[in-house]
Amino acid sequence: MNKEINRYLKDKNFTDPQLVDRLIVSSFLKINDILVNENVFIKSFIISEDKTEVESLKKFIEIININGFKFDFEALIELFEFVISPDEKVVTGAIYTPINIRTFIINQVFKNINFTDSARIADIACGCGSFLYDLAIYIHNISGHTYTQIFKNNLFGLDIQEYSIIRTKILLSLLAIQNGEDIPILEFNLFVGDALNFKWSDVIANFEGFQSIIGNPPYVCSRNIPQVTKQYLKNWEVCSTGHPDLYIPFFQIALENLINNGVLGYITMNSFFKSLNGRALRSYFQQKKYSFKIIDFGNQQIFKSKSTYTCLCFIEKQSCEFLQYYKNQNKELSNNMNYSKLYYDTFDSVKGWNLEIAEVINKIEKTGRPFGDIYKTRNGIATLKNNIYIFNPIKEDDNFYYLKNGIIFPIEKEICVDIINPNKFTKINNVDDITEKVIFPYKYKGDRVNLITEEYFKTNYPQAYHYLSVKKEILAGRDKGNATYENWFAFGRNQSLEKMRNKLFFPHITPHTPNFVINTDENLLFRNGLAVVVDEEKELLFLQKLMASDIFWLYIKNSSRPYGSGYYSLSKNYIKNFGVYDFTEEQKDYIVNEKNIKKTNKFIMKLYDIE
Repeated sequence: MNKEINRYLKDKNFTDPQLVDRLIVSSFLKINDILVNENVFIKSFIISEDKTEVESLKKFIEIININGFKFDFEALIELFEFVISPDEKVVTGAIYTPINIRTFIINQVFKNINFTDSARIADIACGCGSFLYDLAIYIHNISGHTYTQIFKNNLFGLDIQEYSIIRTKILLSLLAIQNGEDIPILEFNLFVGDALNFKWSDVIANFEGFQSIIGNPPYVCSRNIPQVTKQYLKNWEVCSTGHPDLYIPFFQIALENLINNGVLGYITMNSFFKSLNGRALRSYFQQKKYSFKIIDFGNQQIFKSKSTYTCLCFIEKQSCEFLQYYKNQNKELSNNMNYSKLYYDTFDSVKGWNLEIAEVINKIEKTGRPFGDIYKTRNGIATLKNNIYIFNPIKEDDNFYYLKNGIIFPIEKEICVDIINPNKFTKINNVDDITEKVIFPYKYKGDRVNLITEEYFKTNYPQAYHYLSVKKEILAGRDKGNATYENWFAFGRNQSLEKMRNKLFFPHITPHTPNFVINTDENLLFRNGLAVVVDEEKELLFLQKLMASDIFWLYIKNSSRPYGSGYYSLSKNYIKNFGVYDFTEEQKDYIVNEKNIKKTNKFIMKLYDIE
């Protein structure tokens, strides 16, 4: 999409969808020399009299022409997606799907369905209609049917936003008109409704199911889902674990609305392979055992405007003991992909689907005992306002550290504790290089840690108390102001406040084997990142070598959640199932003392019986 056109539409700040639709439709007709004589619906969007609209239209066409913008149907689709407000995109999950993805999905789907005159094909989250547009062209080409017939008999669309359905009608109407079907009224099967509680039998007589459902389910993470929608999610079996993102129920909705042998074709997020909120969906697939093909883009970015990790899913509603998986490394799509055949019975829906090198990962996980059963992995403290509590002193004297947060504040040394951020251990390997101070309004009593009283705080640490009082309003805004804390100056969470002596620090996400840093200072706190805590310091030396080994990193790269730029997660959920071989003390001593890294890796691989 051209930047100048984007800037103009943003600067105009259209709040009425009809006004922007009139501008876009009128300019599209004008630039493409399309004359509309009969179509009542499209004629209602043609600007002709209002002076303000006429001037806006002239300016818009001028910008288009100056910038050499090719205003074809694909550009029209992009424009319709672009003018959805950012706030609404957050809660509706609307996103433009590239044409190569749309056409590939359609071609793959039609390999597995026999198109008949009565075939019904739907997009149940159709947005502005891009998939329906491509479907109409495809069906027209293979059947010779008019677009008027196809809209009436074969295509069905649903979206939660009325303006999206209007734009879908505009897009399809213009397609028909451009192809000589300029008639007063076109009949559509396009409906406004929430797919989570929409009943197709209410709008289609004798409804038995669709031959195919295709599309791009909404990209809405769980924290942005409205409360009313969260209630609807409870009606779907696949949403019974974790905090499901909005795309998850669209699998079950589609499959329940397909006829037997019908075909689903989606581009959607790939997080359901391994995430907690995808556990019920994985269980659903393993119970149903449908014929399932997955093309996984891994950490390749398909959408320009959204950082999402996606896959293509093709599901035939017929029984099959295995699914087929292909890892796409370069975004190129072809008909000759070398799928791996993976049997449903080998998967663990609770632990997650390790689709890449599944057999090797399965072997590692079945070796010895799970990491999470042997070792405690801890997350750092959570103040929920680190920029207030944590600081690097700009100077110090015998009694105070001085921090600068707007102005300079003295903070009593006695209420401060050292703290680090292990996320920095992707490059750094020294605790001292990243040590900061944290205001710590807690006292230890044996193994317990207690928040100090406000009176004690005010009396014994008046400077620190004054500083936090200045920030009291900001602290009250933590958790969007909805949480209740033990006292207003308490940290946002109580996690990891206790003393921990033997710690192995490492980052949360990393692009390569990070630095696993040993620390035995029980007073040192940490934020972000993670730490494995053990009883004996000797065990840290062994664990440091094991977690830096080739076999551990092989496991992480092929079972952990991928992030952009080749980063992978080392969070508790992704390391807890790593199988720790039953090492003897002699074997542990060899691993700890051997200086040659290659020899150590070869030794460990041999124990795991993996080449």
